[in-house]
Amino acid sequence: MAIDLSDYETGAEFDGDYDAALEEAQERLARIQAAYIVHGQQAVLVFEGWDASGKGGTIRRLVGRWEPRFYRVRPIGAPSEEERAHHYLRRFWEKLPGKRNIAIFDRSWYGRVLVERVEGFASEAEWRRAYDEINRFEAQQIADGTPVIKLFMHVTQAEQDERFRKRLDNPWKRWKLSVDDFRNRARREDYLEAIAEMFGRTDTPEAPWKPIDGNDKKSARITAMTYIAERLEAHVDMDSAAELDPEIARLAASHLGTDSEGKVE
Repeated sequence: MAIDLSDYETGAEFDGDYDAALEEAQERLARIQAAYIVHGQQAVLVFEGWDASGKGGTIRRLVGRWEPRFYRVRPIGAPSEEERAHHYLRRFWEKLPGKRNIAIFDRSWYGRVLVERVEGFASEAEWRRAYDEINRFEAQQIADGTPVIKLFMHVTQAEQDERFRKRLDNPWKRWKLSVDDFRNRARREDYLEAIAEMFGRTDTPEAPWKPIDGNDKKSARITAMTYIAERLEAHVDMDSAAELDPEIARLAASHLGTDSEGKVE
C-alpha cells in the first residue's frame, strides 16, 4: 500500500505520562543495545525528514542510555570535493557499523533522490538509477546480518514554520537555521514529489519506510523509539545473556567472594 504523508499529520498529543514512557523506552533500548553487544551484531538506523521535523531531538533521546562506545551518530551533509570524486555511496560504506555497533544516520544516501534530485546536484540519469543502487546497497547489508531501519519524520508546513519562528526568537537556537532551510521550504511541492517516488521505489519488505507524525514532538519521539525497539529486537536474541567469562569468575571469587556464577556466596 502506497505511503501517503497526509495520513501522518494529526499532531495528536501524547496520551499518557510522557516521562514514564520515555524512561521505559530508553530502558528497553538499553537492553537491546546490550544484546547487540553480547551477540556481536550490528544495525543501521536511517533518519530522513523535513528540516525541524524532530530528527535530532528523537536521536538524542534514543541514545539516552546507550553505551557511547558502541554507537555512532553519522550526520550527513553535502559531500566534500574528495567525496564527489567517487561514487556517491562510497562515503556511506565507510560509515557502516562493525560488529557490536549501531550506526545512526541523520540523513543518508537518500539525499541522492531528494536534495540532489530537487536542487539539480545530480543529473536525472544519476538519481533515476539511484533507486536500484540504494535497494541493492541495503539488501547487501541485510544479507550480511545488518538490519536497516528507516524512518521519515514528517511535519506540516504550518508546524515547520512555527518551529522556524521559535528558532528565530531564541538567540541560542538561531544557529540551527540556514539558507538551505528556506530554499528547501520554497520547494516543498518538488520535495513532496521526490519523497513520494522515493517511498514507491525503496519501501521494500526487507527495509520498509516508517513515516512518523512529527507534529507533536513527544508523540513522535515515543512512536519512533518504540518502532526502532521492535525492529531491533526482531533481529537479535533477547533471551540469552552473556556467559560469565571463567577468568572473570575466578577474579571475582578472589576479590569479591562470589561463586562460579558470579553470585555472592
